[in-house]
Amino acid sequence: MFRILSPLLLLLVIQNSVAQSCIDDITPTAPDSRYSANGDGTVTDLQTGLMWQQCAVGLSGSDCGSGSAASMTWDAALQRPQTLNSSGGFAGYSDWRLPNITELASLVEEACVSPAINETLFPNNGTSVYWSSSPYAFNSFNAWQLYFSYGDDVNDNRDNQQFRVTAKPASLHSLAFLATIPPLFSTFPC
Repeated sequence: MFRILSPLLLLLVIQNSVAQSCIDDITPTAPDSRYSANGDGTVTDLQTGLMWQQCAVGLSGSDCGSGSAASMTWDAALQRPQTLNSSGGFAGYSDWRLPNITELASLVEEACVSPAINETLFPNNGTSVYWSSSPYAFNSFNAWQLYFSYGDDVNDNRDNQQFRVTAKPASLHSLAFLATIPPLFSTFPC
C-alpha cells in the first residue's frame, strides 16, 4: 500500500499571523466531523480516505507549534517522502508520498479564508502554499501548488523556495505535509 506524503505538501509559510475568517452562510466543506484525529500526528479524511500528516514538515506537537517549517524546492519535496520512508517512516507507516494537486485541494475549507483549511485539525499552518506532486503541463519548469490563504491552486517555478505575494515583505516558504492512504482504502475516490 502506498501512503501519500500528505502533503509533503510543501507549504509556503507567511511569517506573519492572520486570523481565519469564515462566512456563516456557507456550509463548511471540511468540518471537524469529516476527519478523525488519530492521536499520532496524523489525521484521516473520512471522505477521501487519505491520511495526512497533521503538521507541515519541520513542525511538531499537538498544536504544530514546535520547530520551524521547512523550506524546500519541488525536487526536494518529491524526495522528502523517500527519505522519510527509508528512515523508518512516520506514525508507524513507511509508504508516504507527496499528494497530487487534486488530493491537496481536497483539504480546502471553502467557507473560510486566511487560511482556507480546517484549523482545528491542521493548526498553525497559516496562509501557506504547499507543493503538490503534479507538474504543470504548460511549462516544464513549473509545478502545481495550493495557496491556503484562499484555497487557490497556482503554479510556480520548481526551484523556488520563497517568493513574495504581496507588496509588503511577507515571504512564503515551500513546506510539505505527508498524506497516506490507510489500509482500508486502496484508491483516492473520484
